[in-house]
Amino acid sequence: MRLVFLLTCIFLTAAVVKSLMASETELHKAAARNDVATIETLLKDGARVDARDSAERTALLVATHANAIDAARALIAAGANVNAKDNIQDSPYLYAAAEGRIEILRMTLKAGADLKSINRYGGIGLIPASHHGHPDIVRELLKTDIAIDHVNRLGWTALLETIILSDGGRPHTEILKLLVDAGANVNLADREGVTPLAHAEQRGYAEMARILKAAGAKR
Repeated sequence: MRLVFLLTCIFLTAAVVKSLMASETELHKAAARNDVATIETLLKDGARVDARDSAERTALLVATHANAIDAARALIAAGANVNAKDNIQDSPYLYAAAEGRIEILRMTLKAGADLKSINRYGGIGLIPASHHGHPDIVRELLKTDIAIDHVNRLGWTALLETIILSDGGRPHTEILKLLVDAGANVNLADREGVTPLAHAEQRGYAEMARILKAAGAKR
């Protein structure tokens, strides 16, 4: 009789776990399609808000990928971790910063985004935001206490990436000006000793070079 009882408990537990796993998979799907009603129902029925998919992504990270703003808002309100990373070291906060998801970025900042959190290249959110040419994201991050001169594993700061990994166009020039005005070190060179000004001049980025010189940059 005791064995039957134990086997029944094991069977029921397995069934509950299987049901929860299915609901958590559905949570990711609902997040991707910005389906707030389904998200709220699944969470009410016991789905874990920070459950992971096969790539270790939470539903909030899936929503961030899709720029599903309403879904992200609902998940954050339910306690989703804005710093939870997937298997390539992206988090909702870091991905929003890198890919220009301004509304979601603002939500993550209000919900306790870790400004010291780094991506797989050892960069904080400000660096890919600068590299990818998102002035609005950079402006938002510069309102915080983020480390403006943080150096990633490549030996580059946000200022250096703004020059080295750009075409010198308007968005990146605007970002460079934002960084300079916010106090970025204009003479912090890369690992080879090449300064921001030298990089700008080598690439023919005249306006960037002008901004740097006006801020005291040296070659």
